[in-house]
Amino acid sequence: MDINTLDTTLPKSKEYDFAAGELLLVNKPYQWTSFDVVGKLRNSFKPLKLKVGHAGTLDPLATGLLIICTGKMTKQIDTFQAEEKEYTGTMVLGATTPSYDMETAVEETFDISNLTDDQIRNACEQFTGDIQQYPPAHSAIKIDGERLYEKARRGEEVELRLRSVTINEFEITRIELPEVDFRVVCSKGTYIRSLVNDFGKALNNGAYLSKLTRTRSGNFNLKDAWEVMELVDVIRANKVMSE
Repeated sequence: MDINTLDTTLPKSKEYDFAAGELLLVNKPYQWTSFDVVGKLRNSFKPLKLKVGHAGTLDPLATGLLIICTGKMTKQIDTFQAEEKEYTGTMVLGATTPSYDMETAVEETFDISNLTDDQIRNACEQFTGDIQQYPPAHSAIKIDGERLYEKARRGEEVELRLRSVTINEFEITRIELPEVDFRVVCSKGTYIRSLVNDFGKALNNGAYLSKLTRTRSGNFNLKDAWEVMELVDVIRANKVMSE
């Protein structure tokens, strides 16, 4: 099966066999978890009991492309997760937060008056290629069967382990301090929040992520994705046609 030639356009006039397996592209809304999206779609299939899963978790404060698999297509989730990802986002220089994004309040501030555009653009070079990064303490990684963010919210300290990731492209697309827009193409397992935090450190400064959108996963693009409620309508219409 060539996963990158699958039909994900879901024309409304067509009937679908969700049990046999469908691949659905969804634009995850802001402040929804990836599991919220899966749950909303799963409920649309009721009373049909059906496997539904997602490939590649997005943080609640991130938006963009989420790959949803149904039925037998869920067997392909690991394959989809391994694909290269592309993101666009905005970082705020001159401050840090414990979660590396806007989930938590600013804990430290820095002077950015001496930062130049050239310094900011040139800092990207050291984060291109194979790099190592620590995951955020506020992440969904499990240690001893518990999510890291659950431990972090209780104020517990955890030992984080370095992870090897690959950054194929990292470019600055807008500088309007304290905001800096960027585009990143990276491997599976890359934490953009950690990349932004490390980027701030490389400037002898601080940075946190204020906006993130996944625009591509493998050959699948956000421009081809459904809004959640539009897809719910398609699923429900398909159920009516099948009854």
